[in-house]
Amino acid sequence: MSSEWDRQLDHARLHFVSGKGGAGKTTAAASLALALATGGRRVLLVEVEGRQGLAQLFDTPPLEYSERRLAAAPGGGEVKALAIEAEAALLEYLAMYYSLGFAGRTLRKMGAIEFATTLAPGLRDVLFTGKIKECVRRTDSNGRYSYDAVVVDAPPTGRIVKFLDVTRAMADLARMGPIHGQSEDVVALLHSSDTVVHLVTLPEQLPVRETLETVDELAAADLRPGAVLLNRARPARLATRSVSAAADGRVDASRIRGGLESAGLDWDDEVLDGLVAETVEHATRASAELSAREQLHGTGLPSLDLAEYVDGIDVAALYELAEELVARGVGGNG
Repeated sequence: MSSEWDRQLDHARLHFVSGKGGAGKTTAAASLALALATGGRRVLLVEVEGRQGLAQLFDTPPLEYSERRLAAAPGGGEVKALAIEAEAALLEYLAMYYSLGFAGRTLRKMGAIEFATTLAPGLRDVLFTGKIKECVRRTDSNGRYSYDAVVVDAPPTGRIVKFLDVTRAMADLARMGPIHGQSEDVVALLHSSDTVVHLVTLPEQLPVRETLETVDELAAADLRPGAVLLNRARPARLATRSVSAAADGRVDASRIRGGLESAGLDWDDEVLDGLVAETVEHATRASAELSAREQLHGTGLPSLDLAEYVDGIDVAALYELAEELVARGVGGNG
């Protein structure tokens, strides 16, 4: 497992970002979008869960079912954002493939669309992935892709494979017509080298275990894992060889006192005891992080750290995280 972005990932144009709830996948998706846009590229950042997490993160009004400029990236790049809604996506689909614009509006007034998506929950995912495909494949009048990359703040790891593969079932059910053709196109994109699924995790046992299980599930479904983004990573302040002993509480207080005295510091026993306790606490977390990295190493996927911000994430922090990703090679700028 490398700590650098895999050059093969540069060829992907559709990036799903998933992770266990609370792992920080929205932060990771936003930072990745900014990194990919660095250097003059155009990136679309998509939300599919209706939580308005991206709007809160960037401190902007709620996103709608229309693409709007969200942020500028260094080097002249641009990030636009889109919140996909099932009803709007279905109306667009009916108008595009069946010329049912007016009828679609009538269905909306009747509440038929909400009824249909509630009766068949998988239909929502079909509509969402269909809209994402349209954004990825869209071109301008010169034949150039409208977006160099599309980043999706995707459902959590417990649902990501089902979300990405539900359209395959729809293609099998609909044997002909626009639905079949559209479904086949979506399936082809999601299972191609243009698409990768990045997994966000924390340096803790449960999130790492779920990440490893998801990597296996993606491979079994013929979906391509991308990078592992290790969120809230702290810089190591102890030598690796000292972590295990310190985590077990074996800290030589007299040695610490000697080091302080040699630096001209004379602290009382209470302060020294507090320093020892903080050392043990840090070593315990560092030991868990080392164990997490060892387990993730077996995936063979590139792993990139996202630093911890104890005061929370704001827009400035997003740009700092994006800068770190660029330094690790994201977007070919490393």
